[in-house]
Amino acid sequence: MARFATLPGARSLRRLLLVWVLVPQVVLWLAGAVFTFNLATRYANEAIDASLLQSARALARQVKPVGNGLYIDFPRAAQDILEADPQDRLLYMVSTPPGQFILGNRNLPDPPLDRLQLGVPFLFDSHIAQEPVRIVALLLSYGDELGPMQTMLVQVARSSANREQVARRILEDTMLPLSALMLLLSLIVWAGVRAGLAPLNRMRNVVEGRNATDLTPIELDAAPEEVRALAHAINHLLARVERSVTAQKRFISDAAHQLRTPLAGLKTQTELALADAATTDQRQRLQRVQECAVRSAHLVNQLLTLARADPESATRQAHVRLDLAALARDVTAELVPRALQARIDLGYGHTHDGSDSDGDDTLPVYVHAIPLLLREALSNVIDNALRYAGSGSQVTVRAYADAEPGGRPRATLVVEDTGPGIADEAKPQVFERFVRFSPDTLGCGLGLAIVKEIVERHAGTVHLHDVHPHGLRVVIHLPRASTGTSG
Repeated sequence: MARFATLPGARSLRRLLLVWVLVPQVVLWLAGAVFTFNLATRYANEAIDASLLQSARALARQVKPVGNGLYIDFPRAAQDILEADPQDRLLYMVSTPPGQFILGNRNLPDPPLDRLQLGVPFLFDSHIAQEPVRIVALLLSYGDELGPMQTMLVQVARSSANREQVARRILEDTMLPLSALMLLLSLIVWAGVRAGLAPLNRMRNVVEGRNATDLTPIELDAAPEEVRALAHAINHLLARVERSVTAQKRFISDAAHQLRTPLAGLKTQTELALADAATTDQRQRLQRVQECAVRSAHLVNQLLTLARADPESATRQAHVRLDLAALARDVTAELVPRALQARIDLGYGHTHDGSDSDGDDTLPVYVHAIPLLLREALSNVIDNALRYAGSGSQVTVRAYADAEPGGRPRATLVVEDTGPGIADEAKPQVFERFVRFSPDTLGCGLGLAIVKEIVERHAGTVHLHDVHPHGLRVVIHLPRASTGTSG
């Protein structure tokens, strides 16, 4: 058996396609989120750095050199403005290196003095009381021509929480619409994958809904090219299987036709030889030859019936509207002489116990069927009953109209006997070909197999039920034709 190498998780084509399409989207979404956050953080840093630098320059302008000292023009109102917002407070400090405090907050950390340049702002991150802050340090010189030049360090610090908050808000404002778009895109992809795989589902439904003997080509002309190619490959396989099955059935039919004449001649010659047999030993030998000839002729007839019941032959035969009850009465009447010879009570109508609860078997029951095949099926069921019920038993045939559990009208055909019956575990096997449970009879094991084949050709079902205290009931259900339909 040919097998495909499958990857783990690749059992479903729909799941595989969704994984290959949606997983990259999720990865790109995460990458976009990281990139957006970093970009937002950079822009927030630039805005905060510009604000810190502006505050540092404004503060530096409030400290003015006077002679060898400094004049601080920093009113209380300006200090209150800088420290008004407790969530985003500005901390500042003015000093003269190497550490002489002049103004502001003494807790500001010192910048690396070796990296400071006069007039060039230096920005760095640090902590004040375990809180992250962003600090700008501006080193300025002051003095006049009469004295030496001195340096002044102006520092302004701001909490980094505001920077993170701004970056987070930018990230949220960007990623929320992007997430909605990605969700919408995922729904569109899912719908697209589902629509793209719909032809495969239709092909599966077409194949699953077929009978096992239906080898007609699959029609999917409107499907995509890949599905059409698969359908064409399946059609080629079906065509090869059909040719093989047709050749096999043609061989069976031809062989059966060719065997009928010599077997009939053999049977006639053995009958003549039995009449002229001189000794008991010769008569016994000829009797066994005649039994073999009869069994072979019966097998040939069953094979011919099986060949006529195959789908190709059945489609070439016309379905007509016929009375199932009348057909059952005719077939029963034809087999009465054989039943009398076997000392079996064969009749049509009520069951042996007189019950008639299932339906009225005196009214016509119309079905659409192939008369020859339906007659053959009923003959096989009655033939089985006559073969296996045993001498002194009763066989009753009935046909009546009833309804399925869902209410749809149907025709029911019943053949009931008072023989030994069939064990429950053996019931499913009796419909298989060449299965026999009694080696003493002349049957070939095709009777009920042919019945099942013919009944299924007519969209019907066949079931076996026990009869108490002993016996077997064969029940055949067929779709019933309406009384006003003409054939």
